[in-house]
Amino acid sequence: MFSRACLVLALCPALALAADAPATGFIDKTFKNADGTTSPYVVFVPKDYDGKKDYPVLLFLHGAGETKTEKKGGKMPVEVGLGPAIKKREKDFPFIVVIPRAEGFGWGADTANAKRALAMLDEVAKEYKVDAKRQYLTGLSMGGMGTWSIATAMPDRFAAIVPICGRGDPKAAEKLKNLPVWAFHGDADTTVKVEGSRDMIEAIKKAGGSPKYTEYPKVGHNSWDAAYGTDDLYTWLLEQKTK
Repeated sequence: MFSRACLVLALCPALALAADAPATGFIDKTFKNADGTTSPYVVFVPKDYDGKKDYPVLLFLHGAGETKTEKKGGKMPVEVGLGPAIKKREKDFPFIVVIPRAEGFGWGADTANAKRALAMLDEVAKEYKVDAKRQYLTGLSMGGMGTWSIATAMPDRFAAIVPICGRGDPKAAEKLKNLPVWAFHGDADTTVKVEGSRDMIEAIKKAGGSPKYTEYPKVGHNSWDAAYGTDDLYTWLLEQKTK
């Protein structure tokens, strides 16, 4: 007769394998700052992550409305923009995604927010199997501005960037001429004027670059819904690698 002990022994290997399987989906993380304080962030880990092969990684910078200092009732970074787009594709979304939360306004390259976000990205790259040649940066509104800023400050850090409804410094656009860029904006945006993206794209082209640009007619500030809903965006990102 097959005893209970035998049954337990038979199940143990399977239970052990299940216990060793990496956690996937949206995972809450805590980053320890140099001053001893902590900052929460979220990491999305693909459902097929097995800790063996390298995965592309995407750093997402949210907009002003999700900043920690915003009034009570504000949304969390995973609730706007890329987070909802991932949830619609969660079964096969191929990127590890790092989602920090700004603790004050702005993601400019010289801000504490940007430095913390990049440190979180580095932390994730140590904890998970990450493809060093396929690291990407994207953001919306305030995060779109941060994407432009960080990219111009360190144009060799990322394989590609996706700024959405943000604006940058056209005078610094030459630094981006060799960086793959796909920008998005709605032409009816009254919060961040569409010229913010148009001027950057034109400046990069004049510098010799070949950026991609999608402009949505009669769309306001929330152009991120359409942008992150574009399946071709993720296919394009995966094709971009640093040398």
